[in-house]
Amino acid sequence: MNIPLFKGQELERIRRASEAAARTLTHVAERLTPGITTADIDAWVREDTARRQGTPSQLGYKGFPASVCTSRNQVVCHGVPRADEQLGLGDIINVDVTTCLEGYHGDCSATFCVGEVSEDARHIVDVARRCRDAGIAVLRHGVRMGDVGAAIDELARAEGCSVVEEFGGHGIGRSMHGPPQVSHVGRRGTGITLRSGMVLTIEPMVNLGRPDIRILPDGWTVVTADGSLSAQFEHTVLITRDGCEILTGPVPPVT
Repeated sequence: MNIPLFKGQELERIRRASEAAARTLTHVAERLTPGITTADIDAWVREDTARRQGTPSQLGYKGFPASVCTSRNQVVCHGVPRADEQLGLGDIINVDVTTCLEGYHGDCSATFCVGEVSEDARHIVDVARRCRDAGIAVLRHGVRMGDVGAAIDELARAEGCSVVEEFGGHGIGRSMHGPPQVSHVGRRGTGITLRSGMVLTIEPMVNLGRPDIRILPDGWTVVTADGSLSAQFEHTVLITRDGCEILTGPVPPVT
């Protein structure tokens, strides 16, 4: 497996792309209110990405028809924005933004609460955020990939939740998706050894119920098989000798 190690000008370009993606996600977060549509979110991402001299990496990727993934309530990932899908009070929604800038990519997502939400909704959002952070806390040069997945899965299980196994994180840089594949479940002491200079995403998808999923007829939208709520948070990170550097900055919660 040929996993690129980034430094110098290449790394600076990934930093800039990651910062642009995070700022676009913040731009969207500040506008999430009941009554807006997921198509509105798509338009905001297109406009803000262009304002930052970037392009939406997701648009047209393997035929994906939008500039952003909008995954609401029981949607695990890859939700396609629609003009007829409105946000309502009590919804949770994941917004997944990837920006290409100067030929390099940055990727981030967060799940937001729309107004007052149920106790279950707050729980799954909180657990998903903490699962991402638990995975990031393990990252450093010399760590095995299985240690990262184990940290995430152990926390989710302790909180009565489950981690989706079919989708995970990925290497990122000159392409949006590249090696290594990042599983968010794993066994400690197994998997590839992380090296300083690797850039990858940590983005666990955490379900309130079982981890099983199904794909809707549109060929993109992934939902929980049991109809339970799902949440996800994602950062692009650089592996360093002493830990890692989060390249996509914090996004304010919407409550």
